[in-house]
Amino acid sequence: MATDLPGAVSSPAAADRTETAVRVEGLTRSFDGRAVVDRLDLTLRSGEFTALLGRSDCGKSTLLRVLAGLDREIEGTVLVPKRRAVAFRAPRLMPWKRVWRNVLLGLPGKPEREFAERALAEVGLKERSRAWPKTLSGGEAQRASLARALVREPDLLLDEPFGALDALTRIKAQQLVAELWQRRGCAVLLVTHDVDEALLLADRALVMRNGAIAYETPVALDRPRTVGSPEFAALRSRLLAELGVESAAAAAEAA
Repeated sequence: MATDLPGAVSSPAAADRTETAVRVEGLTRSFDGRAVVDRLDLTLRSGEFTALLGRSDCGKSTLLRVLAGLDREIEGTVLVPKRRAVAFRAPRLMPWKRVWRNVLLGLPGKPEREFAERALAEVGLKERSRAWPKTLSGGEAQRASLARALVREPDLLLDEPFGALDALTRIKAQQLVAELWQRRGCAVLLVTHDVDEALLLADRALVMRNGAIAYETPVALDRPRTVGSPEFAALRSRLLAELGVESAAAAAEAA
């Protein structure tokens, strides 16, 4: 059963993080008799930035689709905000619509162009509002996808949104998402394969394994964060171990 909860609070600083944004209990999603998500429990708090890690085929994308309301063939209970939006790895812009019209896709009624312009300005893309999607760079297209999500004033679900970007553009996109989260105060669930990315952005990191949440840890690091700190390195090693990846240092020592 999937049900809507009220929207997010105004800012991370003001957020009452005892308030629940998402609650999942006993979620199971099966395909051809095989449980891809298996009796999963999950709570996301208002204003919290959560990163979800896991190997390929562990059920991360299936979980995200359920939370987004794109997959309802489930067992268990899923309580989610009424206003939620997904930014996928692929921006999925309609090539025959200008950027600002892409931003407004799916909104009820006939929203004014100014709504799109405000969201595009927030991601630094207002000057490209009349551009055709095929003229955008990879980073610009991803920002347009984020603007399309933000225009709904949602809690955000991010499905590896930086995965297709080059290293420099990826860093800029990560910084943008962090700034948007700080400004908006929404709950964010970031699905990623990148441990460093999770630790740079999130308040809490989850590891999914065999269709369930197998491990979680708070990321109690001061912001802004640096990958070179001992605390960061210790958390990275712990998460890599949970993901079944032997650290380079441990491998060298064993050799």
